[in-house]
Amino acid sequence: MAPSTTSEEQIIELHDAEIRQRNNTVLRHIDLRVSAGEFVYLIGRTGSGKSSLLKALYGDLPLSGGSGICCGFDLRDLKTRQIPMLRRKLGIVFQDFELLTDRNVTDNLRFVLESTGWSDRKAMASRIEGVLELVQLDGRGKSMPHEMSGGEQQRVAIARALLNTPHLILADEPTGNLDPRTSLEILNLLLAISKSGTAVLMASHDYATMQKFSSRVLLCEDGTIRETTGHLESLPTSV
Repeated sequence: MAPSTTSEEQIIELHDAEIRQRNNTVLRHIDLRVSAGEFVYLIGRTGSGKSSLLKALYGDLPLSGGSGICCGFDLRDLKTRQIPMLRRKLGIVFQDFELLTDRNVTDNLRFVLESTGWSDRKAMASRIEGVLELVQLDGRGKSMPHEMSGGEQQRVAIARALLNTPHLILADEPTGNLDPRTSLEILNLLLAISKSGTAVLMASHDYATMQKFSSRVLLCEDGTIRETTGHLESLPTSV
């Protein structure tokens, strides 16, 4: 499941970074480090910049100031041709799963492997089987997305994110469409992934679930990101 990294390796390293979108500065003066195997929550009000940070980390928004490294790539000097290579080193999990609804689970995963340069059919089948086992969906390869619960679809999305043995998982509100029990299961799965050596940065408003698993917390607020030492239960529910 995990890439070959040491716990001290910096997977994300931003210094005085700035992110702009449509000529507006969204975040500035960002100083942030995330090491291999770390699990980090990213919280903040809607519109505070959480998704913008994730987009900058996977190459969808440029850094407009400061410096930044993600999975070994220089985000200030990231070329368009390098973005697919960056994304092979990280996995992205979205709130709404974003599965291809016209094909089964196996074909969803095979599509990603083929898109990222895999060609050996036996190797692809083995990797698909392996990630489905990791997310406890053994034997569900022929299922269509509409035949699965929300929690099962999110597990497929996590399996998809794990296909290329990433150094980093970026999870954007991964429990936002799930019931409390299923949310706990998904969070447990992401925590297990981090303990295997893959860093996880999870943006979330799901404080009830987060309170059950204490971890490092970053707060997007007032146009920047800061470490918060306060307890999650002390944060207003409207954050």
